[in-house]
Amino acid sequence: MDALLTAADAALRTLFATPHASRACPTLPGQPSELTPEEKTHAGALMRVNHVGEVCAQALYASQALATRNSSLRAHFERASAEETDHLAWTQQRMTELGAHRSLLNPLWYAGAFGIGLLAGRLGDRVSLGFVVETEKQVEAHLQGHMDKLPANDHASRAIVAQMKDDEARHALEARQAGAMELPAPVKGLMRLAARVMTTVAHRI
Repeated sequence: MDALLTAADAALRTLFATPHASRACPTLPGQPSELTPEEKTHAGALMRVNHVGEVCAQALYASQALATRNSSLRAHFERASAEETDHLAWTQQRMTELGAHRSLLNPLWYAGAFGIGLLAGRLGDRVSLGFVVETEKQVEAHLQGHMDKLPANDHASRAIVAQMKDDEARHALEARQAGAMELPAPVKGLMRLAARVMTTVAHRI
């Protein structure tokens, strides 16, 4: 019951509360971001997609922590979730600065990611960790793509995305070191397809 209440609390905090980062938002001192209205709209849409990714990350880690019976692994998921909360706060702050809104479908994204994470967790810890590795690898590639798409002078957004990318790579490495198994190619393909649908829709809604 305690675990279920913790998971419910995490969902409510992610979807309806203002997230608070434990680390300062990354910046590039002396490099202000001066954007045209069109650049702000474009950057805001990209940061909304990144914010949705962090909403999903919260759901995944909460569900995987709920599913595992390994206390050490649960602590691992909770630590990773705390860092993802920083990402959630940073992307939300940047969206506000850019005049962008959060995805209207965040509850749907959260529910879907929670279900997927719970399924992975029920299949065993090595599968669950393998899911983390593949998810973080795909997110890292996605963030690199956003580094290429963000306006060159949007230093604020680029600093945030760069730090997020470093953190995701480390999460993947830590999951691999914890005993993750390699997921089958068809599963990886389905994950890429689901991510493509989410990013395409979240870019607009």
